[in-house]
Formats: sequence, structure tokens, C-alpha cells
Amino acid sequence: MPIPIIVQGFQEGFGTIPYLWPVLKTAPWILLLAALKYYFGGARNTSERLMHSKVVMVTGGTSGIGACVVRELAARGAQVILLTKQPPSDLFLVEYIEDLRRLTKSQLIYAEQVDLSSLHSIRTFATKWIDNNPPRRLDAVVLCGGVAVPRGARKNTIDGIDEEWQVNYLANFHLLSILSPALRVQPAHRDVRVVFATCSSYIGAKFDLAVVKREPGAIGGPTTVSVNSKAKVKTDVHRPASTKGIYALSKFTLMTFAHSFQRHLNAYKRPDGLPPCTRVLVVDPGLSRTPGTRRWLTGGSLWGLLLYLLTWPLWWLVLKSPDQGAQSILYALMEENYGRGEGGWMIKECREVDCARRDVRDEDLGKRVWEFSEQQIEEAEKEGALRRALEKKEKEAAEQKQEKKQTAPASNKEKSAGSRRSRKAK
Repeated sequence: MPIPIIVQGFQEGFGTIPYLWPVLKTAPWILLLAALKYYFGGARNTSERLMHSKVVMVTGGTSGIGACVVRELAARGAQVILLTKQPPSDLFLVEYIEDLRRLTKSQLIYAEQVDLSSLHSIRTFATKWIDNNPPRRLDAVVLCGGVAVPRGARKNTIDGIDEEWQVNYLANFHLLSILSPALRVQPAHRDVRVVFATCSSYIGAKFDLAVVKREPGAIGGPTTVSVNSKAKVKTDVHRPASTKGIYALSKFTLMTFAHSFQRHLNAYKRPDGLPPCTRVLVVDPGLSRTPGTRRWLTGGSLWGLLLYLLTWPLWWLVLKSPDQGAQSILYALMEENYGRGEGGWMIKECREVDCARRDVRDEDLGKRVWEFSEQQIEEAEKEGALRRALEKKEKEAAEQKQEKKQTAPASNKEKSAGSRRSRKAK
């Protein structure tokens, strides 16, 4: 069709072609928009790896980038285990898994309840996993779970720890610390990978663990703290004065822990004398239009959501889609070159890059972060165990009291003395 139009332009003049000049004026802008969209969309994963029979554990796999990673892995034949906040019997989760199985034509998609905002939930799952005999197969752990708290409010988890700090970093530390024996016991010929999802905010992070230091006795259920509101709100007395930069700090410490965890795995001496088979990779997927990003941009308010909808064409242009954001994570899981070596690579835009901050590889800093994290988890779990014990006693006492009420005989009514005639007869 374009050839006859061009021929007509040469033979009869280009003025005879209808709408030619409006099209020529608009075409450069359309091409520019397409070029910008292609540029901001980032690189695509071109690596292929046989994923059949691979067992992959994924956090944050029900939305955003994690959901795209799960879909691609399941479509390639991997057995996917979703670590979700909801129990496997949750109706939404059941329908979500059924849809995934139908879409990917794979029945090897399962869910395990692991609430990243509860240290007890993490320990319950991880200890159950490593207590299995013989050891269960595990080929990859993908840590996509995270949260970005909107401006103006902070929230504590049930363990009395800042939500951003615990979900983005401490939960991952706790999970991998317990699963470490399960990763080290895998056969030497197996290519096992642990993928950490980070973001570029770590570059500007200020390393100050006092901001996330937990005070004893902080447990008492989730607590919301108003930061900017002038209204009188009951705040958590255990929260530090400044909470700025906790998200960036959580990503920085996550990367520091990733390199420390790789050194921890490399230091293990296998009984067969072979080198370790587990490699750690840190991936920056880039800025994407995920539910978490949208929640942070809107500030968690209706006015913010309205502003986001009005400016949506801009975000559509400069932000990746979740599928585009998942490409670097898939590349880290499938590129054959990362099945060998000492691990600890940084991946961005489907290629290996250097960390913008050298101190994330600092061994002494990694030890400080590791010790601080262990101490914080130990304190929180001790208080959590005491709280659960007290709740259990109170529950048992209430149940016993209820049973006594149900089994107690009905109160005997006082017998009447009889009629006057009966009394006279006596």
C-alpha cells in the first residue's frame, strides 16, 4: 500500500495525497515517543536455561515484578513455591494460583504462608523446611518482597520493628540465615542461585543503624505513627526521632548482607571437598509501575491517587512495566555464566555492573550488620515468645471458664413449703 501512494506522489505531485502534511508533522513526534518508550523500557532477557525440575522459592510473587517472575518461571517448567502473607486456603490466593496454572499450563505452583512482617512466621516455615529428611531440593531463592511506606506515616510490625526495615531487609536476613543449611547441602553439581532485588536508592543511604534500633519492650502489635500531622495522635514511644531514609538504608544493608552471605556460603567446607554450588546475585530491576511504587507516589491518599491518574502518561513513559522490570531478575536466574565462580555479582539492565558504593562489599561492615541483625532478631523473638505464651495462657483460662459455665448444673430452685392445707394437716 505505501508503494502506490509514493508512486502517486511522484507522478501527480505529493499535494494530491490526502492528509500527507499532517502525517509528516505528527510522525516525528510519534517516532520520538516510541524511541523514548523503548529506551526507558530497558533491556530484555535473551538468556535461556532449562528450568524443568528446578525448585524456586519466591517472596513477593503475587504482585508487581515478583508476579511476572513467577509467571515466566512456571511457563518454563520450574516448580514455584510462593511465600505469601495469606494462608494457602485464602480464596484470593487459591484463585490466583489456579489462574497461573491455567495460564502457564503448569501445575507445579504452590504456596506457603510466610509473613515477612512476622519473625515467628518466618522461623516456623524455615525450620520446617530444613527439618525435612532427606533434604528438600532447592535451586533458587528469589527475594522480591518489599514495601515502600508512603510519606507522612510510619508503621511498626507485630515484632515492634519498623515495617520498611523488617520487610525489606530483616525478614530476608532471617529467612536465609535459617535456610543456609538447606542451600549448602545441595549436591555440588547443582546450580543454586539466591537473587536479591534492590534499587538505586542504596546509593544515597546513610549508614546509621540507630535509626532502626529496637528498644526492649517495643512489642505490642502494629503501631501507626503520624509524622507530619498536627493532630494529637498516640505515637509509639519506642520510635526514634528521625525515620528519614529507612528505605534506602534497608536496601543498602540488604546488599551488604548479600555479599556477607556469599562469603558465609564460600567458607563452608563440603564433606566431598568440592566447591560450593550456591551463588548470590544482586539485581536492580529499575523503576517500575508496581503497586508498591504507585502507593509510594500517591502518598497513600485519594488526592495523591487523583494526581497520579492525571499524570499517568508521564509515568507510563518513564517507568517500566512489571514485565520489563522482571527481565534483569530472569537474566540473573538463567544466564549460564553465573553458574560458576565465587558469586556476589551485581546485575542491572541484563548485564553485570559494578556497585556504585564500594562499602557494600566491606567485610567489617558486613560483620557489624550481621551482628546487629542477629541481636535485633533475638530480642524480638524472645519478647514475642513471652507474648505468645501469655496469650496462650489467657486463651486457655478463658476456654476453661467457658467449659465450667457449660457443664455446671442448673441452679436448684427452692422447694415451696406447700399449701396452707398441707401445713395444717401436719
